[in-house]
Amino acid sequence: MISNLAYVHPDAKLGKDVVVEPFAYIAGDVVIGDGCWIGPGAVIHDGARIGKCCKIHTAASIACLPQDLKFADEKTTAEIGDYNDIRECVTISRGTASKGKTVVGDHNLLMAYVHVAHDDVVGSHCVIANRVSLAGEVTVGDWVVIGGHVAIHQWCTIGDHAMIQGLTGLSQDVPPYIIVRNADPARYAGLNKVGLSRRGFTEEQIKSIADSCRILFQSDMNYMNACDEVERTIPQSKERDMLIDFIRSSKRGIIKPFHGR
Repeated sequence: MISNLAYVHPDAKLGKDVVVEPFAYIAGDVVIGDGCWIGPGAVIHDGARIGKCCKIHTAASIACLPQDLKFADEKTTAEIGDYNDIRECVTISRGTASKGKTVVGDHNLLMAYVHVAHDDVVGSHCVIANRVSLAGEVTVGDWVVIGGHVAIHQWCTIGDHAMIQGLTGLSQDVPPYIIVRNADPARYAGLNKVGLSRRGFTEEQIKSIADSCRILFQSDMNYMNACDEVERTIPQSKERDMLIDFIRSSKRGIIKPFHGR
């Protein structure tokens, strides 16, 4: 159902059973999948590619122009997967010439006033709380939880299953599986054990991750030496290797290790 009070460009491609509420605006170079709901006053700009069964709430702005002075009106996209819940006043920018697209995966909850900047990549099953701001070219893995009012610096990467406490200012990479606390600077605060348990990780897997993190973040070794020590002393596993590979490949450096308050 498309309200008579909404504007839908005749070139826009809408799937089956799409609902467009009053005062929504949908531009021409737009694709919206089956079963989506476009709320009152939402704006879907040129370049939006939205999967099925998404909810785009009031005043959200999808595929808006990048907030990047280098942007020269090149043809780019914002690509959003299936079953996403995008709440009030969320902004998701198009890509730039750097990568060409901004990507949001499936089954994510983006709460009110979240900003996803140009060329970001957000995985699937993430919860991003109110007023989180992702700068350009940030990468967020799967099953990540980000607390309210977090600010994330350009080019940072957050690994799978990580959790960022609210009000954190993040300027370095966050390895998978861990909790980062609001400190100056942001620091390791422990293993995201509750989240891992909820997602079906076994006790053996969690123990392997915990033993690895104890060496990586709670010893006096620098991260490169700690990675070597983890390889020597912790039995090989997918989870262990994901941790040390992430740290060794980091371009921005890793958040600070644990330190008592």
